Amino acid sequence: MKVLVTVKRVIDYNVKVRVKSDQSDVDLNNVKMAINPFCEIAVEEAVRLKESGQASEVVVVSLGPQTAQEQLRTALALGADRAILVQSDDPLESLSVAKLLAKVVENEKPDLILMGKQAIDSDNNQTGQMLAALTGMGQGTFASEVKIDGNKVTVTREVDGGLQTVAVNTPAVVTVDLRLNEPRYASLPNIMKAKRKPLETLTPADLGVAIKAHTKLLKVEPPAERSAGIKVADVAELIDKLKNEAKVI
Repeated sequence: MKVLVTVKRVIDYNVKVRVKSDQSDVDLNNVKMAINPFCEIAVEEAVRLKESGQASEVVVVSLGPQTAQEQLRTALALGADRAILVQSDDPLESLSVAKLLAKVVENEKPDLILMGKQAIDSDNNQTGQMLAALTGMGQGTFASEVKIDGNKVTVTREVDGGLQTVAVNTPAVVTVDLRLNEPRYASLPNIMKAKRKPLETLTPADLGVAIKAHTKLLKVEPPAERSAGIKVADVAELIDKLKNEAKVI
């Protein structure tokens, strides 16, 4: 079984995001970048499938600038076998990403595609579903557990009402949630080995996909600063403030 895992380059979740002075976008200068945490969970799951003998090859793919090679090398150090970068310096919307991934899937013919359920920068939660639609594959989203049995993938999904279990035939698209696993740390020997693993670079033109923007970013604003809380002496004062100041009762 070949497993294809998507990896997105995002601002490290420990970093406080800054907005450019002209509010045109987020400031990425001298900012630490990392693998999207949900994508990292997908990589870990694929590596575990390989270690258990259920997967024969793990291929990671990313779309974005040349600097995304850093995140692909990290994924290789975590246990992936080879990497593909679809290099594009233009902003990529979810639909464009899905179309590019569909071409990669057509070339690689994986049995299972593992993706993070969403990226922590845009929080769209769209690409996995779009990719499944474009490729005609079955999909299991928000996976908290994944089991492989021959050509069937059983996915336990986290939904509003609790847990739901679905079964899809391979090839399939599965988007993963936080509770699926806990990603490992890359060891120094594996980091050194990752430098020698193959990393192929393609362009949208190589895949025959024209990038087209359907939306336009008008303005970016930081969230409003939260005001400090206060202490009240007793319940009566609390009720008074809720009624007359906060006006919630």
